[in-house]
Amino acid sequence: MEFVHEVTAYLENKPGRLAKICSSLADSKVNIRAMSVMDASSKSVLRLITDDVEPTKRVLTSLGTEHTCSDVLAVEMDNKPGSLAKVLERLAAEHINVEYAYGSNSSTAGRSLGLFHTSNPRKALQVLTDATNGAESSQNGRRPLHVR
Repeated sequence: MEFVHEVTAYLENKPGRLAKICSSLADSKVNIRAMSVMDASSKSVLRLITDDVEPTKRVLTSLGTEHTCSDVLAVEMDNKPGSLAKVLERLAAEHINVEYAYGSNSSTAGRSLGLFHTSNPRKALQVLTDATNGAESSQNGRRPLHVR
């Protein structure tokens, strides 16, 4: 688990716009590790995790594409049923909200990569790290929110 840089770009929702961005990133030898595209009311929202954030920002700037950067939590999980549910249950037990998430393949065989933007990123990292290391999370006698 680690924090990774995510670039969020705001695109006109028209044919070829996403293709132009991806082609320009390829021309700059930038590898896209994970991507999410969502339609919004006025513009589409593109979220990217790339192998190098600085060239990514330069490409978007050169194309006149509005963008921001933030850190998201990258969690490598087993690529099998229930792995994502376990991560989400651990976060819910500690009352950490997942504001958005998306996934991608991992470079490790049999694994997948979950990308999470949470209400409390540092606590989320601690909770998931403790769970990975075998530590029990403290619920102070309370039931997790997702089972109430």
